[in-house]
Amino acid sequence: MPVIEDLLERLETVRLWDGCGLPEELHTRMEREYQRIQLVNQQIQQLEVQREEQLRTSDHPSIEQVRQLLRLKAIGVNSAWLFVMEFFSWRDFHNRREVGALAGLTATPYTSGGASREQGISKAGNRHIRAMIVEIAWIWLRYQPNSQLSRWYQQHFGQGSNRLRRIGIVALARRLLIDLWRYLETGIVPEGAVLKSS
Repeated sequence: MPVIEDLLERLETVRLWDGCGLPEELHTRMEREYQRIQLVNQQIQQLEVQREEQLRTSDHPSIEQVRQLLRLKAIGVNSAWLFVMEFFSWRDFHNRREVGALAGLTATPYTSGGASREQGISKAGNRHIRAMIVEIAWIWLRYQPNSQLSRWYQQHFGQGSNRLRRIGIVALARRLLIDLWRYLETGIVPEGAVLKSS
């Protein structure tokens, strides 16, 4: 691993403000931390190889769902895998409200006396899915600009302030997650969305 060797060589040449080398304890600690990072990177690479192999060879229904999501522009391997394995493949949703609720993307109403307002999203669902779908919503705007979802976002939030656009992206994320669920259930591509060229 040339990166480790390079780091270890650099540690030998690092000097403190007074010209001394790194203290032995700090040098040893940095070596250990870097070795941990290398181990984690190795494990990630092994998992990615396993995942690629499954995508190539498996006929399991959940892997087919991952492949189906990967056909859409703006959806990559990590997001497709997360959506299917942590959300869509293990639960049967009956309606869009269930999809939004499990992701923690439903509104939280506040009512007290005569006052009634929304407090934002509940955040009670799967936080990994919620974070990923919000990220994918931003990417969706870039890679699927002519889709019905992107046009809806631009019409309602595109010209607003930064705050309004951030609020709008959460609304878009919820709609997008629901459309992805429908796409997996029915095979109907979200309106105006483009598939990747093979």
